[in-house]
Amino acid sequence: MNSKSYKIKEKISDAFELPKDITLDIPKITILGADSATVENHKGVMSYSDNQIIINTGCGILIISGQNLAIKSIIQEEIIIIGKISNVSF
Repeated sequence: MNSKSYKIKEKISDAFELPKDITLDIPKITILGADSATVENHKGVMSYSDNQIIINTGCGILIISGQNLAIKSIIQEEIIIIGKISNVSF
């Protein structure tokens, strides 16, 4: 998405108080303690192992690292990851 289009969508989102994760197609990441993470608005899993999961998102590559990681659920809009999460980075 080009910068001008993004800024217009961002202003509309702010004006109408719409959720930015939906209007701007950015991921929403929810972490519960160190035991689970939910990633919404993803573009797919790029790599998966028990110590690292790499997810493509609308604004870059998301890397979740830890121990005994597993994908509990994956649907078109959401991925639920369980295990001992130690690091989340873009």
